[in-house]
Amino acid sequence: QVQLVESGGGVVQVGGSLRLSCARSGSTFSINTMGWYRQAPGKQRELVARITRGGSTNYADSVKGRFAISRDNAKNTVYLQMNSLKPEDTAVYYCNARDYYQVDYWGQGTQVTVSS
Repeated sequence: QVQLVESGGGVVQVGGSLRLSCARSGSTFSINTMGWYRQAPGKQRELVARITRGGSTNYADSVKGRFAISRDNAKNTVYLQMNSLKPEDTAVYYCNARDYYQVDYWGQGTQVTVSS
């Protein structure tokens, strides 16, 4: 089993920054891709960014140039640096881990609120 614990959410003003962290534990040797998803009220969960074990990344178009995902394999942690935040970034952010068998694991979510 894989456990994921997010931290770093909160309330920030428009244009501000936050950094989310996700620490994973358990059977982590099979994890390939780590990522962040978000879900706003009344909307479907959507991919924000993901990174493979080798460091390849991809981002949602809406966050390109503003957000950066990174991972520290030694610490089993993935980060999401969010800059130039907008009200539409307000959502619950979920950490995701996907193993080589395409099984997904999820964190409990952390709220990010961008106030104008």
